[in-house]
Amino acid sequence: MESVLIDTDVLLDFFLDRKPFSDHASTVLNECIHNKIKGFTTPVIITNVYYILRKSESHKIVLEKLKQLLLFIHVTPMNHAVVIKALQSEFKDFEDALQNFTAIEADDIKIILTRNIKDFKKSELSVLTPETYLRGKR
Repeated sequence: MESVLIDTDVLLDFFLDRKPFSDHASTVLNECIHNKIKGFTTPVIITNVYYILRKSESHKIVLEKLKQLLLFIHVTPMNHAVVIKALQSEFKDFEDALQNFTAIEADDIKIILTRNIKDFKKSELSVLTPETYLRGKR
Protein backbone atom coordinates (compact mmCIF):
# COMPACT_ATOMS: atom_id res chain seq x y z
CA MET A 1 0.00 0.00 0.00
CA GLU A 2 1.39 3.41 -0.99
CA SER A 3 1.82 6.06 1.67
CA VAL A 4 1.13 9.67 0.69
CA LEU A 5 1.30 13.00 2.48
CA ILE A 6 -1.88 14.96 1.82
CA ASP A 7 -1.20 18.70 1.82
CA THR A 8 -3.41 21.46 3.22
CA ASP A 9 -4.86 22.55 -0.10
CA VAL A 10 -6.14 19.04 -0.88
CA LEU A 11 -7.91 18.78 2.47
CA LEU A 12 -9.38 22.24 2.03
CA ASP A 13 -10.58 21.31 -1.46
CA PHE A 14 -12.50 18.48 0.17
CA PHE A 15 -13.87 20.35 3.19
CA LEU A 16 -14.78 23.52 1.27
CA ASP A 17 -16.01 21.59 -1.78
CA ARG A 18 -13.83 23.67 -4.10
CA LYS A 19 -14.82 22.50 -7.57
CA PRO A 20 -13.41 20.91 -9.67
CA PHE A 21 -10.64 19.96 -7.23
CA SER A 22 -12.93 18.56 -4.55
CA ASP A 23 -13.79 15.54 -6.71
CA HIS A 24 -10.16 14.39 -6.78
CA ALA A 25 -9.66 15.22 -3.10
CA SER A 26 -12.75 13.16 -2.23
CA THR A 27 -11.46 10.23 -4.26
CA VAL A 28 -8.07 10.36 -2.52
CA LEU A 29 -9.71 10.41 0.90
CA ASN A 30 -12.04 7.61 -0.13
CA GLU A 31 -8.99 5.53 -1.10
CA CYS A 32 -7.65 6.14 2.41
CA ILE A 33 -10.94 5.07 3.99
CA HIS A 34 -10.90 1.84 1.98
CA ASN A 35 -7.21 1.14 2.75
CA LYS A 36 -6.12 1.42 -0.87
CA ILE A 37 -3.58 4.08 0.12
CA LYS A 38 -2.24 5.15 3.50
CA GLY A 39 -2.80 8.86 3.96
CA PHE A 40 -0.71 11.05 6.20
CA THR A 41 -0.83 14.65 7.30
CA THR A 42 1.23 16.75 9.70
CA PRO A 43 0.37 18.79 12.79
CA VAL A 44 0.95 21.97 10.76
CA ILE A 45 -1.51 20.85 8.08
CA ILE A 46 -4.14 20.10 10.73
CA THR A 47 -3.58 23.54 12.26
CA ASN A 48 -3.88 25.24 8.86
CA VAL A 49 -7.08 23.40 8.02
CA TYR A 50 -8.55 24.25 11.43
CA TYR A 51 -7.64 27.93 11.03
CA ILE A 52 -9.24 28.27 7.60
CA LEU A 53 -12.37 26.23 8.36
CA ARG A 54 -12.86 28.16 11.59
CA LYS A 55 -13.44 31.34 9.57
CA SER A 56 -16.78 29.96 8.40
CA GLU A 57 -17.77 27.31 10.96
CA SER A 58 -17.91 26.95 14.72
CA HIS A 59 -15.05 25.58 16.77
CA LYS A 60 -17.15 22.55 17.68
CA ILE A 61 -18.04 21.71 14.06
CA VAL A 62 -14.45 22.11 12.86
CA LEU A 63 -13.14 19.89 15.65
CA GLU A 64 -15.69 17.22 14.74
CA LYS A 65 -14.65 17.33 11.08
CA LEU A 66 -11.00 16.95 12.03
CA LYS A 67 -11.79 14.08 14.40
CA GLN A 68 -13.62 12.32 11.57
CA LEU A 69 -10.68 12.91 9.23
CA LEU A 70 -8.25 11.43 11.73
CA LEU A 71 -10.19 8.17 11.79
CA PHE A 72 -8.55 7.29 8.46
CA ILE A 73 -5.64 9.75 8.06
CA HIS A 74 -2.47 9.39 10.14
CA VAL A 75 -0.54 12.32 11.62
CA THR A 76 3.18 11.92 11.16
CA PRO A 77 5.37 13.50 13.84
CA MET A 78 7.26 16.69 13.24
CA ASN A 79 10.46 16.98 15.25
CA HIS A 80 13.52 19.14 15.87
CA ALA A 81 15.50 17.57 13.01
CA VAL A 82 12.67 18.32 10.57
CA VAL A 83 12.55 21.97 11.61
CA ILE A 84 16.33 22.34 11.28
CA LYS A 85 16.32 20.73 7.83
CA ALA A 86 13.47 22.99 6.75
CA LEU A 87 15.31 26.07 8.03
CA GLN A 88 18.48 25.07 6.19
CA SER A 89 16.76 24.06 2.96
CA GLU A 90 16.46 25.98 -0.26
CA PHE A 91 12.66 25.88 -0.15
CA LYS A 92 11.16 29.32 -0.69
CA ASP A 93 8.17 28.48 1.52
CA PHE A 94 9.08 27.41 5.06
CA GLU A 95 5.77 25.68 5.66
CA ASP A 96 6.18 23.54 2.54
CA ALA A 97 9.72 22.72 3.64
CA LEU A 98 8.31 21.48 6.95
CA GLN A 99 5.81 19.25 5.14
CA ASN A 100 8.51 17.93 2.83
CA PHE A 101 11.03 17.01 5.52
CA THR A 102 8.33 15.57 7.77
CA ALA A 103 7.38 13.24 4.91
CA ILE A 104 11.01 12.30 4.30
CA GLU A 105 11.58 11.55 8.00
CA ALA A 106 8.55 9.23 7.95
CA ASP A 107 10.48 6.86 5.65
CA ASP A 108 7.52 5.14 4.03
CA ILE A 109 6.03 8.32 2.49
CA LYS A 110 7.27 8.69 -1.07
CA ILE A 111 4.59 10.99 -2.51
CA ILE A 112 3.24 14.41 -1.59
CA LEU A 113 -0.22 15.20 -2.91
CA THR A 114 -0.74 18.92 -3.40
CA ARG A 115 -1.96 21.40 -5.96
CA ASN A 116 0.99 23.61 -5.03
CA ILE A 117 3.61 21.67 -6.98
CA LYS A 118 5.83 24.66 -7.79
CA ASP A 119 6.70 25.20 -4.11
CA PHE A 120 7.98 21.63 -3.85
CA LYS A 121 10.51 21.88 -6.72
CA LYS A 122 13.36 21.15 -4.28
CA SER A 123 11.75 17.96 -2.96
CA GLU A 124 13.36 14.58 -3.49
CA LEU A 125 9.92 12.98 -3.19
CA SER A 126 7.36 12.61 -5.97
CA VAL A 127 5.06 15.62 -5.85
CA LEU A 128 1.77 15.19 -7.67
CA THR A 129 -1.64 16.75 -7.86
CA PRO A 130 -4.42 14.44 -6.69
CA GLU A 131 -5.69 14.34 -10.28
CA THR A 132 -2.33 13.23 -11.69
CA TYR A 133 -1.84 10.72 -8.90
CA LEU A 134 -5.25 9.13 -9.44
CA ARG A 135 -4.76 9.03 -13.22
CA GLY A 136 -1.55 7.08 -12.67
CA LYS A 137 -3.30 4.53 -10.47
CA ARG A 138 -5.81 3.56 -13.17
